[in-house]
Amino acid sequence: MQHIQGISRNQLQVSSLEDTISADNPVRFMDAFVNLIDLEKIGFQPRVLKTEGRPSFDSKVFLKIYLYGYLNGIRSSRRLEKECLRNIELQWLLEAICPNYHSIADFRKDNPKALKQLFKLFVSFLKDADLISGKTIAIDGTKSRAHNGKKANFNQKKIDKHLQYIEDKTQEYLSALDQNDVQENNTTITNIQQKIERLKQNKINYELLEEQLNASGEPQVSTTDADARALLVQGQVVEVSYNIQAAVDSKHNLVVATHTINRNDKNALSAIALEAKENLELETFTALVDKGYHNGRELDTCKQNNITTIVAVPDQGKSNENGTQPEYFVSKFTYNKADNTYTCPQGQILTTTGRWHKKTGRTEESGYQFQKYRTSACKTCPVKDQCTSRKGGREIDRSQYADAVEENHQRYKENQQLYRKRQEINEHIFGTIKRKWGYNYTDLIGLEKVNGEHSLIMLVYNIKRSINILGVPDLIAKLKTWNSPYK
Repeated sequence: MQHIQGISRNQLQVSSLEDTISADNPVRFMDAFVNLIDLEKIGFQPRVLKTEGRPSFDSKVFLKIYLYGYLNGIRSSRRLEKECLRNIELQWLLEAICPNYHSIADFRKDNPKALKQLFKLFVSFLKDADLISGKTIAIDGTKSRAHNGKKANFNQKKIDKHLQYIEDKTQEYLSALDQNDVQENNTTITNIQQKIERLKQNKINYELLEEQLNASGEPQVSTTDADARALLVQGQVVEVSYNIQAAVDSKHNLVVATHTINRNDKNALSAIALEAKENLELETFTALVDKGYHNGRELDTCKQNNITTIVAVPDQGKSNENGTQPEYFVSKFTYNKADNTYTCPQGQILTTTGRWHKKTGRTEESGYQFQKYRTSACKTCPVKDQCTSRKGGREIDRSQYADAVEENHQRYKENQQLYRKRQEINEHIFGTIKRKWGYNYTDLIGLEKVNGEHSLIMLVYNIKRSINILGVPDLIAKLKTWNSPYK
């Protein structure tokens, strides 16, 4: 039986690296993009030439390595070093330069701010290339596991539990020592004393952790990565992680703004919305956002900055209106903006003295001001028992952000079809990054460095998607006509 025969390994061939790379290979665009930019102007730390020893590598070499690596699911510096030696595409891209893994790792670690700035620069290019409309932008977040395990994350409850365990164990061992005094078993006594000493040291460690927690003013502390936090991932599942925020344009589903935080979404809306507005230099745009971001303060900040929000209304859940029947919930009371009053379902007018009260507490919703509305008609109302259990009658609180919240709710009701596009715009991005590429955890420690890595991931996603939209030759052609501020 005949088979296709290969080329003899001893046969001499004459060819160049240029011949091995096709015109539509993504490495050609990476090469053109990086060579076009003055990396020092963006903020990349230059490699200083030394008077002795071998010359340093150009920063562009390391940036090309990481763009190629992240685009192909490789981010380990040791694996990237191997790829530089055996990968024909990287040999073409780097002109056969092969840095060691330590130098490769240092570049990513030392340039987090510059990587974030590079992402913003590429967004500017995409806008000039007419790949971004800037009219409708979907905002969402996803969790990325931190380089810090659950066992190295502590809150006050967890510390108290450990201290109580140490106290109980210590008492148990002391009781055992009393029994051994009668039996005169020296070996057992020595073992128990060693365990007590170990417990004493553990107690000191937890007490130091408690001091650190109190000094930080934070509800929790992590010992491996100080910036990592235990965040709710899904349902009741909690992971020590970071929260990647992303704003995605609706035209071609390209990321226009991104940053990483170490808290949940409740207070995150305005920061990512304003970043998107700044990156695209927009006067206004419409933001589609899920209910996890619903917060009066954030909605009001967006309103003040001319950003139109369509944020889903959270589920009401169990009513906290003390015995109130559904027909007398706050939503059934009509607010009269002209005279700043409420009209109840029975037609009575609730007024306010105009005094502002402040919401106190440590929750994310605390710190805002509100006014109280009451009416004396409650005393003689025949349905008072269905409306409230308060002796003085029904009382309604109106937040200083109520106008922005009500306007958002009205837009949400009127634009259901537009809001449903939110998932189509941004959900698949996180699916691609986390499920297909495997970037569901971070390699780095510290919020600033993690921000740099996630900016790099989003940059690579945008490069991949823009190549799929236009193709490499057309994208390079647009790159040549782009008036970059960092050439």
